[in-house]
Amino acid sequence: MLRALPAALLLPIFLVADPLYEIDLSVAREGFDGKMCWVHARAGALPPEQGTDPLVVMTLQKLDISGSDIFYGLNQMRTVDGGLTWTAPEELESFSRVPFTWRDESDLEITVCDFWPCWHPRSKTLIGIGHTVVYQDNLVKSVRPRGIAYATYNPNQGNWSDWRTVKLPDESRFENAGAGCAQRYDFPNGDLLVPFYFKEPEGNQYSTTVMRARFENGEIRYLEHGSELTVPIKRGLYEPSITKFGDRFFLTMRNDDHGYVAVSHDGLTFSTPKRWRFDDGTDLGNYNTQQHWVVHSEAIFLAYTRRGANNDHVTRHRAPLFIAQIDPDTLQVINSTEQVLVPDYGARLGNFGVTKISESETWVTVTEWMQSSSKEVRTRDRVYRDSIRLRDRGANNRVWVAKIKWNQPNRSIFIE
Repeated sequence: MLRALPAALLLPIFLVADPLYEIDLSVAREGFDGKMCWVHARAGALPPEQGTDPLVVMTLQKLDISGSDIFYGLNQMRTVDGGLTWTAPEELESFSRVPFTWRDESDLEITVCDFWPCWHPRSKTLIGIGHTVVYQDNLVKSVRPRGIAYATYNPNQGNWSDWRTVKLPDESRFENAGAGCAQRYDFPNGDLLVPFYFKEPEGNQYSTTVMRARFENGEIRYLEHGSELTVPIKRGLYEPSITKFGDRFFLTMRNDDHGYVAVSHDGLTFSTPKRWRFDDGTDLGNYNTQQHWVVHSEAIFLAYTRRGANNDHVTRHRAPLFIAQIDPDTLQVINSTEQVLVPDYGARLGNFGVTKISESETWVTVTEWMQSSSKEVRTRDRVYRDSIRLRDRGANNRVWVAKIKWNQPNRSIFIE
């Protein structure tokens, strides 16, 4: 049975108008204890029976704010009434941290993070993909393996399968390979395009590529991968997301200094990455965080954060969260179309997800990440003071649901 949260948490906050869509913003839950916060809220929608709302399953996990990326096992929340009510977070035992051994080190723990559920039409399965993270003494191990992790949802039991990892070619450069925070594309025949990034465990710079894979008998099987893309800037290119619009595939990627974009006709062989810019040629201002796609059959949009929005108080300028239309020929953001998806209350909004709900709605989900100082200067006293400052600005670890309500039917829904 679904247990509703208080209605006061779920009232729409504001409505923004655009010729193609409106934004209806609501809160699925909120509350912060000063020690742990919810992060990585991403959802998948199971197609509904005729005349009903879809079942939407949102996964999220807790973060210990005293350190850097100290994640605990996944939880889930569900709604069957279009997001009017949500179940309370429910811990998923299959994603709990477990002991792990690597290179004769046995004092390690492993779990899955950066998870993203998405409906797979061919198999009629909700498949979530993320990657593994390894801890030693409750700190992320600096030199570590990483695998592309996945699991499937059982709607009858309301739980997830045990997670597994995709078997990549047996090469050392793929020993640290992850698909966290990545949007994938599913072909009508069921094959998947899964973007991921990789490096040697001891390496510093990531490359991004796209894997074509097959999902059969509950297993994701690697078939091939395409262009290997990077830039000689700090950590290279990582946290990629892919989509298709028209007859081309679009890949957006994170870099420490700038966001990048590339295009392909087959989803594997991509053009040289170029920096994201506005249509007047100026830099978009997105850096050191992810961007994701919002696709309508009539237009393609980018969701992102950026500097230059009176937001110098936000770590890495990761709020507010914006959406804007893309010119698919120039690969530029059309400045005049930019709208705020989720407002700035001081907390970061850089880790988010996009969910196709129906022909009339697409949702963007994100949590207020209740850390503001960089990991280099983070101490327990600093974390405490930062959390007070964030709450003074209005942040409360909200789980935001920005419902993009299309004014024209989105014909791309559930056909991919």
